[in-house]
Amino acid sequence: MIKAVLFDLDGTLADTARDLGAALNRLLAEEGLPPQPYEAIRPLASHGARGLVRLGFGKDIGADRLEALRLRFLDHYEASFADETCLFEGVNTLIDALDGRGLVWGIITNKPMRFTDRLVPALPFSSAPAVTVSGDTVGVAKPDPRPMLHAAQQIGIAPEHCIYVGDAERDIMAGRRVGMKTVLANWGYISDEDRPDEWGADADIDYPLQLLDHI
Repeated sequence: MIKAVLFDLDGTLADTARDLGAALNRLLAEEGLPPQPYEAIRPLASHGARGLVRLGFGKDIGADRLEALRLRFLDHYEASFADETCLFEGVNTLIDALDGRGLVWGIITNKPMRFTDRLVPALPFSSAPAVTVSGDTVGVAKPDPRPMLHAAQQIGIAPEHCIYVGDAERDIMAGRRVGMKTVLANWGYISDEDRPDEWGADADIDYPLQLLDHI
């Protein structure tokens, strides 16, 4: 029996791509490089700061240079992490339906606490999440299973009674590793190079309320 639904944040509950892209383009401007178009940024927005830096500066960038640029990217993002970010259409309708069924809902994201702790309360969720686990809450991030286990422990519900919804391979991997039912959010940040049909999700959905068909 499903008792809880846990979600990824970026690309699943919230559309954060424009703010992430703006931070990347400010960093590129500092380096005298041309901006990246939104069409290139959106599919990689779930790949974290490193994925976006590689988009702007090349996949072959050295580790030290990558880390230095990642830190500068995060500083730029901190200056405007909620300017254009919004909930995807239908998210609150789904949350209301989950609440109506007496189901717990929460968030497990790879986004650092320095952003999550301020962004989640600022988003217009119709009810507050029962738990929010960030990428550094337990010292490791998805696809490591420990954030999933921590969230389940915090809400007092065994992983096998949870659904995890996300838009990236790491989301499906992490959920499967702890025995959660996994659902792929097709509206999320999925690139042409991704192979979601190979990720092994138990189901995929095209809009938030469709999740109710899998509970």
